[in-house]
Amino acid sequence: MSRAVTAPVRGPTAATAAPQPSDVHRPGGGHTVERRTRGDPWIPQRDTIRTSDPPGRCSEGGPYREELRVPGEPREQEAPGRVSTAVPPVLSVPFWPPLARPMGRSSPPTRKGPTGTTCWRRHGVRAQEVQGAGKAGGSRGMGTQRLLNGGAEGIRGPPHDSFPFIPYSHPQAAVESGAQGKSSADPLSGFLAWCERAGVELNPKVRLSREGAVAGYGMLAAEELQAGEVLFTIPRTALLSQHTTSIHALLQEAQESLQSQSGWVPLLLALLHEYTASTSHWRPYFSLWQDFRSLDHPMFWPQEERTRLLQGTGIPEAVDKDLANIHLEYNSIILPFMETHPDIFDPKLHTLELYKELVAFVMAYSFQEPLEEEEEDEKGPNPPMMVPVADILNHVANHNANLEYSPQCLRMVTTQPVGKGQEIFNTYGQMANWQLLHMYGFAEPYPGNSHDTADIQMVTLRRAALQRAKSEAQQQLVSEQWDFLCQLEMVGEEGAFVLGWDEVLTEEELSMTLKVLCMSEEEFKEYKEQDGWEDDSEEEENSTLSNEALSRLKTPCKKLLYDSVLLTLESYGGDLKAEQDLLNNKEAYEKLSRREQQALHVRYGQKRILHQLLELLQ
Repeated sequence: MSRAVTAPVRGPTAATAAPQPSDVHRPGGGHTVERRTRGDPWIPQRDTIRTSDPPGRCSEGGPYREELRVPGEPREQEAPGRVSTAVPPVLSVPFWPPLARPMGRSSPPTRKGPTGTTCWRRHGVRAQEVQGAGKAGGSRGMGTQRLLNGGAEGIRGPPHDSFPFIPYSHPQAAVESGAQGKSSADPLSGFLAWCERAGVELNPKVRLSREGAVAGYGMLAAEELQAGEVLFTIPRTALLSQHTTSIHALLQEAQESLQSQSGWVPLLLALLHEYTASTSHWRPYFSLWQDFRSLDHPMFWPQEERTRLLQGTGIPEAVDKDLANIHLEYNSIILPFMETHPDIFDPKLHTLELYKELVAFVMAYSFQEPLEEEEEDEKGPNPPMMVPVADILNHVANHNANLEYSPQCLRMVTTQPVGKGQEIFNTYGQMANWQLLHMYGFAEPYPGNSHDTADIQMVTLRRAALQRAKSEAQQQLVSEQWDFLCQLEMVGEEGAFVLGWDEVLTEEELSMTLKVLCMSEEEFKEYKEQDGWEDDSEEEENSTLSNEALSRLKTPCKKLLYDSVLLTLESYGGDLKAEQDLLNNKEAYEKLSRREQQALHVRYGQKRILHQLLELLQ
């Protein structure tokens, strides 16, 4: 996974009103696949929240041992930390290890919780990274991933047109019976009993319930809560990871052969075993999901439906790459490992289909412990893990709780007062609708997602420049200019420029590309002789392509960008006005299938951002 372009998450304040059901969305918050390029490799996103290395932490890859907090032991006092920050979505890319995000400005500050401990975020919630752009940073694949602190406090959301109220309903996996057919009259009671045995401490002021939750299970306040209250504490022994599974010794012994692009293989093997083993320590945890087939990620949609509903959004390309990598990983790594351990694994039981479902489970429900940026660059990000109880909390951007960690345990802590009977929400980060649908199987109803983005593929700008070239010599100049930009690692064949509601998140890349592609032959020759960067490095470093700045672009740059937006809109194959009418017609909207509704919100939000840009450039 990789760092991503991200915007600081706007943490709620005590004065913030409690979130309403219409604002809430339920996925499991796990690994988030950030888009870096259409069809990038299947790579789970690793959390990019930077943190201080907690004292007493074991060496890379090693479990935390003998540091578990004893039930009832008072919490250590910690210095107050900084305001939480999160990363916004960006490029277009699919899924696993180095996830994609945009490039751009600077890395976000270390994020601390109310009690001073470092906060966790569900997998991939935090950042996005753009592959194939940027001058700095380590390169992966075609280009480099640059950190982008995209977005800022006070971001303006999409225009609030008068659309009918559309409550959101997220399809959660069925939970009325235990994993693999083991039924239970009350799986939640069994799970809570397991939590007590596992040393999980649940604040008596909260309760887990379906009743009163916006979707599936949720956590609600049984009494009024103040900011900074610990809702539950989870010892690290209760986490399900490659280090705590009953087959951890086998995974450790085979760690070299289990390396993969995703970095998820050890956890997925642990899940394959624990989910199907009748004596698994985590069986009560799995009993909350009868199976994972009700997860409605686009990877489970028929290809025809996925293409028809999501054309132009970048999701079909991302899913195609995901599925190809899942097949490759299963056949080249998982099957050989299972064949060497026939006493534990059976390919007839631990099938490719189950593996794919568990991938979706990890995408939606896992967490990843953050590292300091320097440590992650040196060792790579931490692998994902499952965090019981924490993954039950639903999502809302205006959340009222954060997950924090210490060497001994994890804690969910309120970030603002919560009234009696109100639901307690975690957040999965500032994510565009394409990311939410791709990773979690839902999208926020328009105009609710102020973090939505739209992409213009980098090659689309080249195509627009070639179309306006009136001679062979001019076309040759465009090709040379593009090659020069590739050498600077500002563009790539699979990269994308990312647009938010208020600014371009990949501003440096877009600014440079527009500037170079609009140069005359003489200007370009002089620019190359000066190596391009020196003359205007200060200008580029301080520039921000806000909406206001876009409207002030030079006429040739405006024209080139305008034509690129038109070409991008053609890729959707649908009309904005027709989709707007559909959203305004409550009766017609309600006749749509759930997938059609989710896809509509993804397409419409992206098109609105692109049309807004057209208006600015006219």
